[in-house]
Amino acid sequence: MTSRACFIGRWQTPKLHEGHTWLIDQALSKGKPVLILVRDCYDANDPKNPYLLIDVMRMIQVYYIHEDVVVRAIPDIESINYGRDVGYAVIEHKPPEDISKISATSLRHKRN
Repeated sequence: MTSRACFIGRWQTPKLHEGHTWLIDQALSKGKPVLILVRDCYDANDPKNPYLLIDVMRMIQVYYIHEDVVVRAIPDIESINYGRDVGYAVIEHKPPEDISKISATSLRHKRN
């Protein structure tokens, strides 16, 4: 079985933005297959989570249709926890300033 670089998020934008793609491309550009876990956090009354899980997953799958990317749903989570020497690394990617300024909130507001 092939191990994958895992990315967990809400992905609550009308389309993947440059911050999302920059982050995922950090693994893909190194030839690593990717697993994207989509948190099921839709709430019609919460402007931060306006998109249905199925729509978010479809958006990601379509964008990465020609890449080695698997998309899976997970329940909403509060934290990520691990024990000692669990066999994988925790990697933080620090985006360049123009990427780190991207706001999903502003992108959600543009759709209205």
